Order: sequence, then C-alpha cells, then structure tokens
Amino acid sequence: MSTISIIGSGSMARAIGTRAARHGHTVEILSRNTTAAQELADGIGHGTSVGEYGARPSGDIVIVAVLHQGAVEAVTRFGDALAGKILVDITNPFTADATGLVSTPGHSVAERIAAVAPDDAQVVKAFNTIFGGVIERDEPLDVLFAGGDAEAKAAVAGLLRSMGMQPRDAGGLGMAHALEWAGILLVGVASNGAGFDSALAVV
Repeated sequence: MSTISIIGSGSMARAIGTRAARHGHTVEILSRNTTAAQELADGIGHGTSVGEYGARPSGDIVIVAVLHQGAVEAVTRFGDALAGKILVDITNPFTADATGLVSTPGHSVAERIAAVAPDDAQVVKAFNTIFGGVIERDEPLDVLFAGGDAEAKAAVAGLLRSMGMQPRDAGGLGMAHALEWAGILLVGVASNGAGFDSALAVV
C-alpha cells in the first residue's frame, strides 16, 4: 500500500483517512491547526502521522480536504512542495443555503486549484458526492471522479479500489463543475427523504 497525505483535519479528512488506514494505507495529516491534526491522527490510529503544514507531503496522492473557500489558498501556501503530486479536490462550493454553487463552468474549485498548483502537479476531483459518514461505514460505494491526466486518474482509481470503492470516471477536469452540481443533487435527495446516510450509485 502507499502513503496518503491529507490537507485538513475536519470531518471529511477523518472519514477518508480512517477508511484509507483500515485498508492498509499509511496516512499523513497536514493542518494549520496542529492540535486538531494530532487529535485526528490519534483517532485514526494505524500509525497515522502529522506532517508540517506547508512542507512537502509524504504521499504521492494528496487529498485537499478543506472548505472550498480555503482550498486554493491552501494549495498556494504549499506551492512547489506539491510538485509532481496528484491533488484530489473533494470540495463542494455550495451557496449558503446549499441550493446552488458559487462556482461557474470552467471555474470549478478543481480548475482553480490546477491554475495555482505547480505545472507538474495533476488535479482530480473526487469524493465530493459522498457524505463522510457513508465513507466511514466502509461499505462498497461508487465514487464519481474527473481529471485531465490519464495517469493521475488511474492512480486515484487504484486508490479507490484499494479502499473498497468502485471508481466511476466522469471525464476530463471540465466535468468537475458537473460533479459539484452532483453534490448539490445528493444533498437535495438526502434532504427530501433519502436521508444523509444515502449515496449516489451507477447501475
């Protein structure tokens, strides 16, 4: 298995980190809040470590698990430390009432991250259409993802399979905006009867 680095220490960082660790991956947490990062690492267990925020991550795959408002700033802060890395954007740029998006076609969070990331870093959108609690249940799941680089997408697909998930390729990075709308769709379905322990599936 491999080392997975996660920028952030919130609920999605916990969900993804916990599932990755259960499936044999080494997890590294990188957060501005070192206390929260250590608490998360201790909670995940399985040898999860805390890295220095802004330093080069240990993992080749780096999960950007911060709120959408801070995602571009976080990637900018790491700068060249992310050279050659695969960055997985999990954000959902919802409006305050979660009925729309603050992003626009061609300007998804993933595309904005790609614009500030090192030239040889690759960005993949994934995990934004699954609730954290569902990820932590460690049951089979479909994961929609999109990205512009075939090798980076293959690496993310391999990670997803290793975590007991089924990768569902949605296309190039331009599809990231559609996945952000899929996040809104999931919230709408959950709010109108399906519940927040539900998930989207491809059948």
